[in-house]
Amino acid sequence: MNGFNDREKAFENKHAHDEAVDFTVEARCSKLYGLWAAEQLGLSGADANTYAMEVVESNLEEPGFDDVLRKVKGDFDEKSLDVSDHIMNAELDKALTEAKKQIAEQN
Repeated sequence: MNGFNDREKAFENKHAHDEAVDFTVEARCSKLYGLWAAEQLGLSGADANTYAMEVVESNLEEPGFDDVLRKVKGDFDEKSLDVSDHIMNAELDKALTEAKKQIAEQN
């Protein structure tokens, strides 16, 4: 019975680790995407970092990145920036790829 308990514990630990990594990747992706969006909005330095953190916080509203896209699109619209959904999604994909790479290099 001990072997079964050990396997169960190992599975639980792996699941917890995978969840933590997924959360970290999503947060890093949101930050990278926020920095890209900040650049489009003409922000730099501390202002860009503050904006990127706002994007990270917006990602806590619902699963996935729809909340992030909605926030950035709203900010672009507010500044009358014409950035297509295609470009926004492509940049989000780039940010996700880069976030995964960065987190994998840390582990």
